[in-house]
Amino acid sequence: MTQERNALGAYGERVAATHLAEAGLELLDRNWRCSEGELDLVLREGDTLVVCEVKTRTGEGGAAPHEAVTPAKLERLQRLAERWQLERGVRAPEVRIDLVAVHHPRRGAARVQHVRGLV
Repeated sequence: MTQERNALGAYGERVAATHLAEAGLELLDRNWRCSEGELDLVLREGDTLVVCEVKTRTGEGGAAPHEAVTPAKLERLQRLAERWQLERGVRAPEVRIDLVAVHHPRRGAARVQHVRGLV
């Protein structure tokens, strides 16, 4: 991954974390990694553990952020959520996987779309 792409991803995750915090979710973890992959954001909304995949795009062209979250990606996120809970000693009654799509135009403020409950 290039440095520019890393910076764009980090920007999108900061924007997403701020947006979700303003919506009342509590940030528990960010960029959690293990041998199986990474969780961008882990949050809590009431009793629900929310695993959030963040997709950041700059231009108008290309694939929509939603298209990057395939069934295989959703399964991996579910496994990672289980592993995160095991490592943290947490057992949430409900786990939800969300997507935050951040569009970063050349000029102006970022646009954020929060899609709740991909699974």
